[in-house]
Amino acid sequence: MKLARILPFARSLLDLAVQPGDIAVDATVGNGHDTLYLAERVGKNGHVFGFDIQTQAIENTAKRLQEHAVYEQVTLFHASHDTLIEKIPTHVHGRITGAIFNLGYLPGGDKQIVTKPASTIRAVEQLLDIMVPEGIIVLVIYHGHPEGAIERDAVLSYVATIDQQRAHVLRYQFINQINHPPFIVAIEKR
Repeated sequence: MKLARILPFARSLLDLAVQPGDIAVDATVGNGHDTLYLAERVGKNGHVFGFDIQTQAIENTAKRLQEHAVYEQVTLFHASHDTLIEKIPTHVHGRITGAIFNLGYLPGGDKQIVTKPASTIRAVEQLLDIMVPEGIIVLVIYHGHPEGAIERDAVLSYVATIDQQRAHVLRYQFINQINHPPFIVAIEKR
């Protein structure tokens, strides 16, 4: 298949935005795959700020980062992503080049604990305020469960209202696949 699948496409977008020495955000660290990817991408002179409300997610991510010797390049917050403007030090506001969200629940975790549309939208708004121009936010939307469908609809309604002078918004989705495959919404700050 020549069309990029969802997760490789998400990474290709981050590759456009995040370079060595940059500041990045993993708004939903989960099991740490994207956090590790971003930490390797920014290198020793960059930094990643990661957020998750679940202790298990923070522990899984910390372990993964330690195993790959990049833990020092990451600050993990056991907190909701909608607190990022408060948690991320002000001296890096205006320097964040990329961010990723994986919306839904923690793979292998409690499926009753899910991301919520209100906090996700607040986090995106905060990122748009503190990112560099041409910074990219990638939202991978998993909507194959009832709460995911609610969040999908709210996020899509919200991003459709972002002024085109503030950001470009892209939706990348395979439309002929069964079982509600995830899709991407990407936001590039202008």
